[in-house]
Amino acid sequence: MVDFFQTHAVFTVGEFKRHHDSRGKAKRSRSADSLLAYHVKVGHLINVKRGLYAVVPRGIDQKKYTPDPFLLASRMSSDAVLSHHTALEFYGRAYSVFSKFTYQTSKAPKPVTFRGMSFQPVKTPEALKRQNKEGFGVKTHNLKGLKLKVTTLERTLVDVMDRPKYSGSWEEKWRSLETVEFFNLDEVVEYVKHLGNATTAAKVGFYLEQHREELMVPESYLDELKQLCPKQPHYLERKRNKKSSWVTSWNLMVPDEIIDRTWAQVL
Repeated sequence: MVDFFQTHAVFTVGEFKRHHDSRGKAKRSRSADSLLAYHVKVGHLINVKRGLYAVVPRGIDQKKYTPDPFLLASRMSSDAVLSHHTALEFYGRAYSVFSKFTYQTSKAPKPVTFRGMSFQPVKTPEALKRQNKEGFGVKTHNLKGLKLKVTTLERTLVDVMDRPKYSGSWEEKWRSLETVEFFNLDEVVEYVKHLGNATTAAKVGFYLEQHREELMVPESYLDELKQLCPKQPHYLERKRNKKSSWVTSWNLMVPDEIIDRTWAQVL
């Protein structure tokens, strides 16, 4: 089992059992379940949640070891895709480090809390499922020898606008996204179209217009997004207790703190 543990810093019980079964009966003196229980007991493994384990590096106390949170999030569900603020953190684009990690999934796992970290499942947008486009804007990366799926920066931009509650305050979202120097605008607009949400189109368009010089956004992309905007004014966020102004070009009520980027003002 040592070879498996060396190449699987985090693994599911299914992955372990497939490896165990592949070794042949002659080498299987114990069942997979009993082996896992033994290695947890002696401190070689951590049982993160039912069916999910992390390997404890040699010489480290099991009770003090914290596994890589990106790998944990990527194994919380068989179809997990790191998304929203977690995707920004993975790419080194997040303004702040969060202890909450989000991943998109078509399944229905429960949120998990482990050693001060929380892992929040987010439902894959129904619009993508209807079009069989769940994999649009998803890339596979390697981390510590293991593969994990993460939304691209383009899809992440749109997802952050589509479901803003998973990425912190507006200051956090803006400061994080502003570290990205380039977006593939064709991919951004195509993903907005796949979602089919007029308010999301307006939010994305507003962000790109506000940053058109830095991101070198051609007018044609803004015009295309304007065609997808709501016909009546919509709010950028559901909470309406903040002073907001109507941005007519996008039919969007936007909090003044975002329009003025008050957090960036020097006192």
